[in-house]
Amino acid sequence: MTTRNDRPARSDAAEALEAAARVSLHAPSVFNTQPWRWRLTGDTLALYADSSRALRATDPDGRLLLLSCGAALHHARVALAAAGWTAHVVRRPEGGEPDLLALVTVTGRQAPDPEAGRLVEAVPRRRTDRRAYSERGVPEQTLNELRRTVEGEGAYLHVVRRDQMPMLATSTAHAANAELQDSAYREELQQWTHRPQGSGDGVPAATAVRQGPRRVPVRDYAPGETPGLPVGDGFDLGAAYVVLFGLTEGPEDLLRGGEALSALLLGATAEGLATAPLSDTIEVEWPRRLLTDLLAGVGVPYVVVRLGYGDTTEPLPPAPRRRAEDVIEVQP
Repeated sequence: MTTRNDRPARSDAAEALEAAARVSLHAPSVFNTQPWRWRLTGDTLALYADSSRALRATDPDGRLLLLSCGAALHHARVALAAAGWTAHVVRRPEGGEPDLLALVTVTGRQAPDPEAGRLVEAVPRRRTDRRAYSERGVPEQTLNELRRTVEGEGAYLHVVRRDQMPMLATSTAHAANAELQDSAYREELQQWTHRPQGSGDGVPAATAVRQGPRRVPVRDYAPGETPGLPVGDGFDLGAAYVVLFGLTEGPEDLLRGGEALSALLLGATAEGLATAPLSDTIEVEWPRRLLTDLLAGVGVPYVVVRLGYGDTTEPLPPAPRRRAEDVIEVQP
């Protein structure tokens, strides 16, 4: 792999693409696996799925892997737009390598996009906050704005109604119980919550939250252990639950779903909301069917997201992140 000091002079566009790839290192991913890699060649940046980081037990069909990669793609796109670059994106290019998901080519300059700049400013502040949220409700106007943001990325957003909350809680609890009884899942959970020092990935106990009464259960990342974060005094009474969904489970739709997820999380963070994706309910078949019924059959659920206002001012510990040189390959 070529190091920065060994590289010949490159175009401004290439520098911008590498900078955008570095922003994508902060994107959310299932179990914080960060299952993507980038290859920069000239003025084109290629996004690949890193199949070595796939969750064979938790995500055997690769839905969450594609969502995670889509989130990284969106992070890179908004970084380019915020820096005043236009880019052409080809998703799932025909005739490409099996793991090639997208090609991003710089096409010119423009005025920096203010909305993209707002989202990029939210990138370092966005964290998955698994703690309980306060009783303060999320304004309907904010939810409508987030819905438009998601639709702008080619996906859809359903705000779970009060009468649908029991179905969501039941499906999530059932999924959690089913997975904890699965030895393959427990082994995979152990693998990604007890990472080697310096790996820059996974969900360490310091970022996991203790179990407690919640409107909808939160995944137990440290079964049998003591997580680092208290659940908090709130019970998520003011939290809003939204279901991100698309029309199919095709690879391109899932990739776009990940882009929409990134836009949703960054937009919510910019509005001062705490966020926490909840994927366990789509990881088990029967709960996933319940979610499909909750959508009245109009789409395929991709992920649930809890939105709300934090119940504490205590900062979250930083999540581990992989080194740029391990994720971004720069070809001469």
